[in-house]
Amino acid sequence: MRMSQALIPTLKESPAGAEIISHKLMIRAGLTRMLSSGLYSWLPLGYKVLRKVEDIVREEMDRAGGQEVLLPILSPQELWQQSGRWDLYGPELMRVRDRHDRIFGLGPTHEEVITDLARREIGSYRQLPIILYQIQTKFRDEIRPRFGVMRAREFRMKDAYSFDKDSEGLEKSYQKMYQAYCRIFTRCGLDCRAVEADTGPIGGEISHEFMVLSDSGEDEVIYCDGCGYAANINRAEYAKGRNQREEVRIQTKPLKKVKTPGMKTIEEVTTFLKCKPENLVKTLIYGIDGRPVVILIRGDHQINESRLADLLCARNLALADEDLIYKVTGAPLGFAGPVGLKGIEIIADSAVAEMSNFISGANQPDMHMLNINIDRDFKTDRVADIRRVIPRDRCPKCERELSFTRGIEVGHVFKLGTKYSQRLGATFSDSKGHRRPALMGCYGIGIDRLIAAIIEKHHDSEGIVWPLAVAPYQVSIIVVNSDDSRQADLGEKFYEQMVSEGIEVLLDDKPQRSGVKFKDADLIGLPIQVIVGTQSVKKGKVEIRLRESGQEFRVPPEDVLPKIKSLIQAAR
Repeated sequence: MRMSQALIPTLKESPAGAEIISHKLMIRAGLTRMLSSGLYSWLPLGYKVLRKVEDIVREEMDRAGGQEVLLPILSPQELWQQSGRWDLYGPELMRVRDRHDRIFGLGPTHEEVITDLARREIGSYRQLPIILYQIQTKFRDEIRPRFGVMRAREFRMKDAYSFDKDSEGLEKSYQKMYQAYCRIFTRCGLDCRAVEADTGPIGGEISHEFMVLSDSGEDEVIYCDGCGYAANINRAEYAKGRNQREEVRIQTKPLKKVKTPGMKTIEEVTTFLKCKPENLVKTLIYGIDGRPVVILIRGDHQINESRLADLLCARNLALADEDLIYKVTGAPLGFAGPVGLKGIEIIADSAVAEMSNFISGANQPDMHMLNINIDRDFKTDRVADIRRVIPRDRCPKCERELSFTRGIEVGHVFKLGTKYSQRLGATFSDSKGHRRPALMGCYGIGIDRLIAAIIEKHHDSEGIVWPLAVAPYQVSIIVVNSDDSRQADLGEKFYEQMVSEGIEVLLDDKPQRSGVKFKDADLIGLPIQVIVGTQSVKKGKVEIRLRESGQEFRVPPEDVLPKIKSLIQAAR
């Protein structure tokens, strides 16, 4: 492709509103343009990258035994109601009505649709195992689209689904996909870490997320350098210490109310009372499926809402507003406490159960209670591990101190079991003629966000640095002075040679200053640059430069093509 004919609208400056590197560079390098919040058009350069990533995904899915299908984007409301997810999925599921007033969902994922296909087409154990996949546009009505294509409302996804006759078969399919994902991400130039993850609205028994470790990642990743344990923040566990509450409670002190005028936050209360956050207990009121529940958590800890939802089998969970807090406690926000609460379930985190003489709100405006003790001053209904892991916590497997980092989720694999097949009737006849629900797995890769993750890990101060396997073109030919016919002719000669050899090449033949061309070449980030300038025509030395390392080679014109071919071969 010639730059003079290509739609590659590069920008000198980062666009307003772009927060992370990948978003900035995808706009500046002319890969994408925003149509509306969370909606992006892919321009020719970006679409070439997208297709290359899709090709890698297809090759590895096929290698793992997958068969490609294409499912409808629209799916009827009744199908989602059968699975129980029509209401559970929430407002992220886009819903539309047709002219006959029938309601459909715009697919954010396709468990229901693929299960419906399986119940119609799979009848015998002899048809199992089977893995079906598709690469398709998905829709999710994100409450806050951000970071460009990293969190968009419309995006490309590869979603695969496995059907097996037993747990052993499901494990084999799961491992096939797990290993295929490792190969995909390696081929895309990424070092991914698989971490234990929450199953979320997809559901199922076990899941792993594939994380690209990056400071710009939305997800917090907890890992152990000792044994390799890794999990996202919602799933992470920690080694439990010895319960010392009984030893400490011997020294209990009398209950006491104190004035704390206007002191609502942990920081305000600890400063005013000259104590530490770990001496306080936050009394949080949650609305759980329409009923209020009191949650007690230590002052320096945070609630793990995913664990809390699992504990209570909650479909809807949210912190209470000020009206509900007042209704439950009789006090304004910031002054709730467990003492004196009646007729409401109280759940304490296990760390709170080990505390004595702690501080919490007194259920009165501008008042806190000192020296509170469980059992003596109030009763709990349940004690459970519902806090997030924090620094200094130790690994649940080897007890080494855990490490914290951030990651970009690029893939997610689930063991669904019979969650969908049982509800939607996707059964098969076993060897004895008995009908049994198929065991399912689900495996997703976000194609768009995978490209953003590649850029997050492969860039420098000048622009993108594409790995060869996913670069839109392999070679950039830069004609320093397009008005010099000798340079233009030599650049044209190299271009024709490479095209005839099947090398993907972009020729910058635009009549612009050399500085602009070099800036664009580095911004776009093609792996190999061929620079045709004065030295090329006067001294017969053509400069070849590697974008990633900056390594340079000077070769005679007749050696340019062989050198390019050897560099491409070495990079594969």
